[in-house]
Amino acid sequence: MSGAPVEVVVEPGKTELAAAVGRRLRAVVEQASAAGRPVEIGLTGGSMGGASVAALVAEHEREPLDLSAVGLWWGDERYLPLGDAERNDTQADEAGLPRLGLPDERVHRVPGPEGSGDVEDAAARYAQELRSVGRGGFEVLMLGVGPDGHVASLFPGHPAQMTHGAITVAVRDSPKPPPERVSLTFEAMERTREVWFVVAGADKAQAVRDGLDGAGPDVSSAAQVHGSVRTVWFLDEDAAAAAGVSR
Repeated sequence: MSGAPVEVVVEPGKTELAAAVGRRLRAVVEQASAAGRPVEIGLTGGSMGGASVAALVAEHEREPLDLSAVGLWWGDERYLPLGDAERNDTQADEAGLPRLGLPDERVHRVPGPEGSGDVEDAAARYAQELRSVGRGGFEVLMLGVGPDGHVASLFPGHPAQMTHGAITVAVRDSPKPPPERVSLTFEAMERTREVWFVVAGADKAQAVRDGLDGAGPDVSSAAQVHGSVRTVWFLDEDAAAAAGVSR
């Protein structure tokens, strides 16, 4: 387990939680850019993923950020055609991602069926892109956490979860639809300065508790992922209170 500190941030609700993530992303971009580091950011899906993107866009529109060192990735993606409403990148686009003005070559999307032979090929192509232009790892990797403790598309007990010797994995027979997905592996996730779990809702309470308590991989994928500099749990009050976490 990483010896880096674990921080817990609790906000009253989802709106405030997303705003806090947006402010923190601004600070990270500014600090990393000032230090001359590449700023590779891994985005997450779901409602809080979209809200976090919208909050970063709002920060940029309030006071423009220098995004010249920023590259965007996704921790996982549903193996669906580009533009499909269920894809994480489509949901980020709908949340305002294009308004950041990043060139297409710095928004690294997982190939869909139209750009790959099958889900294994899509995972291999994404891995190759990470290796060729990923610049050594993530500054920040944001992850949602499911009620079952999964992060990205690494589900506890699923064969894809404990993949070794690879930075991406093709997921078949996912416990949640759609059945085919591409995910970063734990090995890729650990190449991150800061891991941020962004979690809202009382239904996530046990998953938060298991993650913070360091439960085993058969119970919690979240507990297996740590930032090399910091791990941050961003929680709304419902998730925090139900999990017994105080401010």
